Amino acid sequence: MTQTPDTPAPWLHIVGIGEDGLAGLTPATRAVVEAAEVIVGGDRHHDLSGSITAERIAWPSPFDTMIDTLRAQKGRRVVVLVTGDPLWFSVGARIGRAIDPAEITYHPQVSAFQLAAARMGWSLADVETLTVHGRPVEQMIAFIQPDARLLILTTGEETPGQIARLLAERGFGASRMTVLAAMGGADERRFDGTAADWAHQVPAFNTLAVDCIAAPDAALLPRVPGLADALFQSDGTMTKQEVRAITLAKLMPMRGALLWDIGTGCGSVAIEWMRAARYASAIGIEPRADRRAMAAANALALGAPRLELIAGEAPGALVGLAPPDAVFIGGGLNAEVFTAAWAALKPLGRLVANAVTLETEAQLLDLNKRHGGQLVKLAVTRAEPVGTLMGWRPLMPVTQWSLVKR
Repeated sequence: MTQTPDTPAPWLHIVGIGEDGLAGLTPATRAVVEAAEVIVGGDRHHDLSGSITAERIAWPSPFDTMIDTLRAQKGRRVVVLVTGDPLWFSVGARIGRAIDPAEITYHPQVSAFQLAAARMGWSLADVETLTVHGRPVEQMIAFIQPDARLLILTTGEETPGQIARLLAERGFGASRMTVLAAMGGADERRFDGTAADWAHQVPAFNTLAVDCIAAPDAALLPRVPGLADALFQSDGTMTKQEVRAITLAKLMPMRGALLWDIGTGCGSVAIEWMRAARYASAIGIEPRADRRAMAAANALALGAPRLELIAGEAPGALVGLAPPDAVFIGGGLNAEVFTAAWAALKPLGRLVANAVTLETEAQLLDLNKRHGGQLVKLAVTRAEPVGTLMGWRPLMPVTQWSLVKR
């Protein structure tokens, strides 16, 4: 990087280190670590660099005070030691969001994913790389697909067993699982088995490889929106499968984007939004406690455990929420709710509102006249038993209004 008078000089070095310790660092990176006045890291990082004389700082508790701890050391030669690649599911990315990256020099190391892929003989381009380290294990459910290969950074010794149960419960008990521990070090270990019979006691620090194998009766839960209605706990008031798929297409889930689901009910739209794109998040606003409970249970079962649920009604409940990238109004639409949601929506944000009743449809027609957008009438008819025969049974038609904020 070219330095200018206004460019801050790097003072913070974030160094990836493996099980082989200092010996695995390049000469230039090792020189940086050996010259450090302060080394910040976890116990294992300090153990791996124990021959160096420097002031040692452990990860602060609570961990959220880490940035203040680092900033307090500015003006000294500071090294943060992390495991593997500092910018791949690592604290290095978090530090880079809080401290100007121009003040940081990153020193990458071979990641646990690269090591695990090499041990398994898998192409990294053909696997999903996930982490449940310090995060709900249920996050991986959305990635359970026939023939999928997953590399997962785990939370501890109990995590592989938890993931094995999630696989088995969904008809993927034959999936092959491999735990790799202390990769690249003298104590490297490997444990192999299947999800159905997993019983290994493994070290707390490990990486899990899963080769998903589906039984004939396995649950098929694609990340493409349109999950079967029966997969959701519901009191019957929900956006039905076919309409939900169209609704999500108009909402356009994108990586890291936030959805407001106003009148979330059982959470079906918010959950499918989160499943459809990596790191997508959603806030569900729902006044009824029983429906919020159903939404929370559905989110846990379907791999969206970070769904945030808020008790209340719009527009009041919208005050103070993070600005959304998309808004879905599935219930409680009126001019005041639209005005508040539209004002909060980011540029290029998408708003979709569905109406079943004539009264709500009339409001959609009026809003469409004033703001433009697209109106669509959705009519779904399903084949269902009629006595001993089959007949067509129509669902209530849905009027859908969608528009993009430009």
